[in-house]
Amino acid sequence: MGHYDNAFWQALDQLVEEAEVMIDRPKGTEHPRYPEVIYPVDYGYLESTSSMDGGGIDVWLGTIETKRVNSVICTVDLIKKDSEIKLLLGCTDEEKAIVYRFHNEGNHMKGFLINRDE
Repeated sequence: MGHYDNAFWQALDQLVEEAEVMIDRPKGTEHPRYPEVIYPVDYGYLESTSSMDGGGIDVWLGTIETKRVNSVICTVDLIKKDSEIKLLLGCTDEEKAIVYRFHNEGNHMKGFLINRDE
């Protein structure tokens, strides 16, 4: 399975290389529908991509200078009744833990973090 695992990460790298990262919810801003929810890390999407919700593929943008996909989080949202993959780009271990907690604190959303072997 190792060969396919590497191909998965390479495919994600290609998506990121071919799209512009758009940050529409900077760190510290409120969620547009749930103002009590504050984004703890820059959050946005990859322009010219698509995801389950009809928007671009979601990304969390960390503070590591190299904006490489170093993790993904797979989420299940019980309110929207959907699931998505969100890319973590250049996130430190602390930022990964923050994003993980963000997706697991409430009762309506759960996430599973997968780290890239580096």
